[in-house]
Amino acid sequence: MVCIRRATVDDLLAMQACNLMCLPENYQMKYYLYHILSWPQLLYVAEDYNGRIVGYVLAKMEEESNECHGHITSLAVLRTHRKLGLATKLMTAAQAAMEQVYEAEYVSLHVRRSNRAAFNLYTETLGYKINDVEAKYYADGEDAYDMRKNLKGKQNHHHAHGHHHHHGGGCCSGDAKVVETAQAVDGKAVSK
Repeated sequence: MVCIRRATVDDLLAMQACNLMCLPENYQMKYYLYHILSWPQLLYVAEDYNGRIVGYVLAKMEEESNECHGHITSLAVLRTHRKLGLATKLMTAAQAAMEQVYEAEYVSLHVRRSNRAAFNLYTETLGYKINDVEAKYYADGEDAYDMRKNLKGKQNHHHAHGHHHHHGGGCCSGDAKVVETAQAVDGKAVSK
């Protein structure tokens, strides 16, 4: 079984490794650090029982907008762990935190036009809609769908389930509470 939990600084190298294995869009470590230092509530990992990070979501709040909204920077799940609903659980955890912590009105993301699996996840499972098409958005010249999902007052079953899983049970809810308590006490993340 795989656990969805909030990411810590100790997870960043594994998140970066997962990104490198899964996606053509890669980031320097300082970008991961920027996210976790700025929006620690919005980064989640999927961790197997061996402590291996098998997926992650990297998210942020958009600050230059007059509307309060979140943005999914990157989502990846290792090929060996796909079709288990992990991407959906990671996304719902990040979306719930955006709404609860920052009162985000909506979430935005970009997806390659050619990435049908991701497009179907976002539209069919998670309820995103195409907002626009950004021509030549990616470094290789491919277009991106600019997608959005409204959050305010849109509590659906997946959303509520993702929230319940993180706080009320699952294989690592105790670990998450320990980390949050330790951070509140001395400002440091607890190593796993």
